[in-house]
Amino acid sequence: MTAFSIYKFAHVLGVILLLGNITVTAVWKVFADRTRNASIIGFGQRMVTGTDFGLTVPGIVLTIIGGYGAMYEARYDFPGPAWLLWSQISFVAAGVIWLGILIPIQVRQARMARAFEHAGDVPEAYRTLARRWLFWGLVATVPLVAALYFMLDKPG
Repeated sequence: MTAFSIYKFAHVLGVILLLGNITVTAVWKVFADRTRNASIIGFGQRMVTGTDFGLTVPGIVLTIIGGYGAMYEARYDFPGPAWLLWSQISFVAAGVIWLGILIPIQVRQARMARAFEHAGDVPEAYRTLARRWLFWGLVATVPLVAALYFMLDKPG
């Protein structure tokens, strides 16, 4: 197995972990929130945090290390051809949304969920944040899917 193959494998595995986790997390979090059951919502919110640390962060790291490693092994100059540049821009755009909007919302939701999980009453402020989290999560997913498109189709 060549170094390029190892980097490419790490890159693809990272993309699978990243896109797979954010997609599945959004689906089951929405369904947990829709129950309006404080203990289910609290559990769901803990799982969002846990899977982000256990799957999303490693996915991001593998995507970056594998991608730049493969780029190096393929002898692409930085930032590479247009398709590679656009995939990097898309990836960074998604990261900015996650870091600037989604993670702060998620932290506030986690703190709120710890407070209400055993009290039995989910405040409207949590529901408002949940709607914002879902909206911005969907927005942040679009550039990730675009990056996947650029990487697979290599337009231009």
